[in-house]
Amino acid sequence: MSEAIPERIRAMMPAARGELAELVALRSVADPRQFPPEECARAAEWVRGRFADLGFADARLERTPDGSDAVVGARPCGDDDAPTVLLYAHYDVQPPLDESAWRTPPFELTDVDGRWAGRGAADCKGNILMHLLALRALADEVPVNLKLVVEGSEEQGTGGLERFVEAHPDVLRADAILVCDTGNAAVGRPAATVSLRGMANVVVRVRTLASEVHSGMFGGPAPDALAALIAILATLRAPDGSTTITGLDRSRSWTGEPYDTAQFRGDAGVLDGVDLLGDGSVADELWARPAVTVLGIDCPPVVGSTAAIVPAAAARLNLRIPPGTDPTAAHDALVAHLRAATPWNAHVEVETEAVGAPSAPRSTAPRSGR
Repeated sequence: MSEAIPERIRAMMPAARGELAELVALRSVADPRQFPPEECARAAEWVRGRFADLGFADARLERTPDGSDAVVGARPCGDDDAPTVLLYAHYDVQPPLDESAWRTPPFELTDVDGRWAGRGAADCKGNILMHLLALRALADEVPVNLKLVVEGSEEQGTGGLERFVEAHPDVLRADAILVCDTGNAAVGRPAATVSLRGMANVVVRVRTLASEVHSGMFGGPAPDALAALIAILATLRAPDGSTTITGLDRSRSWTGEPYDTAQFRGDAGVLDGVDLLGDGSVADELWARPAVTVLGIDCPPVVGSTAAIVPAAAARLNLRIPPGTDPTAAHDALVAHLRAATPWNAHVEVETEAVGAPSAPRSTAPRSGR
């Protein structure tokens, strides 16, 4: 069987590219403020149909508590004593924002230097195709029971699947979970991810005035909400770029494989002369310490802005939480820090979008014997 599989896969690749192009073309952003929900519905049905064709006879859509649909199904191998493996992926994608700024159309699969580019081509629609190709290549020679979940709101972080699992634990119960929504150290170097950071997403809103007022008449004593927000955000990092949220430990070190600094600069596209952040190694900052990112700011744009003092501003923040740190405690520390850092007694509100736990499962557990 093993000798035949590579040839089977090579023969399927042209059709697989066509399928991936179909899936990438679906604008499945799980945010109705940006894209119509019908796009996600089409993507979910596309996934459901493909897995149903491969023996997941009960493949179906399950509505999760955040309103998104997860594709769920099972394919028994005929041996009740065989282990069960859960295949995981997600069909939703990050919003493209300014499509004119893309080098290639975001929702059109494009060949770029021997690779396929498009929104979701890797994260995570390519992984859906990976599951499909593997199952087609293996045909009926899979000696384990299979379960499937392809969620529809992973990129939004709204917790739909998490709450679905809490309410229906047996639906996705398995001996092992195959999650390929990760990465590897380099092309051609397979890797197993054994540690993942958690996260906390919040939106901080600052208000200082009842409405806009003219900067020429009121500028100086009138408190500027945007300046207050900038002051708050500036406290989240030290001068060297280290994340400095009161109550969070940022002294831990990574004990696994290092990440070469030059390689990281190239992978991340860091411009010449621009410093990397933090006082630890690249691996320390990536995998062992908290890291906060400002994802977006609501304020007047440069073009069209007026000589007015901004009365309200907001920012969306993403805090990455290393294994060993309680996610609720980290979230609470971030919220408390934002409130304590607010200047001028400005009014501040912090809205929690999502909290996710980090993961560091044992990688040396004994085999079950089955």
